[in-house]
Amino acid sequence: MKRRVVVTGLGAITPIGNTVEEFWAGIKAGKVGIGEITKFDTTDYKVKLAAEVKGFVAKERMDFKAAKRMELFSQYAVAAAKEAYEDSGLDIEKEDPFRAGVIVGSGIGSLQVVEKEYEKILTKGPGRVNPLMVPLMISNMAAGNISIQLGFKGKCTNVVTACASGTNCIGDALRAIQYDDADIMIAGGTESCICPSGVAGFTSLTALSAAQDPMRASIPFDKNRGGFVLGEGAGVVVLEELEHAKARGAKIYAEVAGYGSTGDAYHITSPAEDGSGAARAMELAMKEGNITPDQVDYINAHGTGTHHNDLFETRAIKLALGDAAKNVVINSTKSMIGHLLGAAGGVEFITCVKTIQDGFIHQTVGTEVPDEECDLNYAIGAPVEKEVHCVLTNSLGFGGHNATLLLKKYEG
Repeated sequence: MKRRVVVTGLGAITPIGNTVEEFWAGIKAGKVGIGEITKFDTTDYKVKLAAEVKGFVAKERMDFKAAKRMELFSQYAVAAAKEAYEDSGLDIEKEDPFRAGVIVGSGIGSLQVVEKEYEKILTKGPGRVNPLMVPLMISNMAAGNISIQLGFKGKCTNVVTACASGTNCIGDALRAIQYDDADIMIAGGTESCICPSGVAGFTSLTALSAAQDPMRASIPFDKNRGGFVLGEGAGVVVLEELEHAKARGAKIYAEVAGYGSTGDAYHITSPAEDGSGAARAMELAMKEGNITPDQVDYINAHGTGTHHNDLFETRAIKLALGDAAKNVVINSTKSMIGHLLGAAGGVEFITCVKTIQDGFIHQTVGTEVPDEECDLNYAIGAPVEKEVHCVLTNSLGFGGHNATLLLKKYEG
């Protein structure tokens, strides 16, 4: 018998706010967190804009000594995890720590430490490389550091599926609780790679928008879209077995009712053109959640703003939902915060939880005229306020990774 799983804690570091409260206030205000890149000199770069985290001071959010042994992606993850843990009201001292686990992913880890230490090899020799280079760099250290900081001793893993990492992590954490590997899981994603090699690499791939206007740079589904805007941050949640949450009187935000994960087996960067892989992920999530397409109120799309993604995801939604696709409200949170890569799924999952809570579906900011083939309701021009009972959130990663989570309003 599969156990029911609910969300009891939320934590976020984003380009429009470094707590969930700040982030959600920014979302409701339609705030765009995109601006000129400040982390390095972009004189020789075609791409000048990114969605940077602003005003984050690690030592204000965690132990200073521990923070010094973490790169930014780990610091963001730990800060978001601590917020989610505190929000949940959990006390690990009162729990069996081996029943509390962590699955938090990062698509890339730290490119910055690789850049810095490689420069040392070239200029000073290999003997001068930081002894902590490897533990600073590798992507599993977000999960490892959270486990160490919070004392969670259960399953501790790191799903790396590029832009689907955060969603796959939450999906795997759901499974861990459903099948009794754990009672409590910290789950989500984190990323920070706004640096020379990150921007140069994605630019050469022709994936990034070269737009100069921050308000028209990340414009998912728009006929003038030209790529995504690189973002950074972390989205981390506490998932809990329902009876465990009820026994301790936890506040329950929403129920995680379904998860679908597929592979396109098609192309290293492009989704399948007919949308079949992403459609199957949505179908699997709906089937597990015992939901029909006409019961889906809202879809938080992957919606990156690249030509292929938005077109093929639109096809996928039509394939999965059939006639119901034209009635569902769709949006892309990336229109405000850019593409957080491995963290995108975590932050967008939090957006879905808050949407269910407040009945507020944010607009796809900046998008004006949709592409002729992108002909669904993308919440353009204004937010949509309505009661939301059932939500799908999609993440599609390079390599053909598709992941969808189904959230429901918790009704006992």
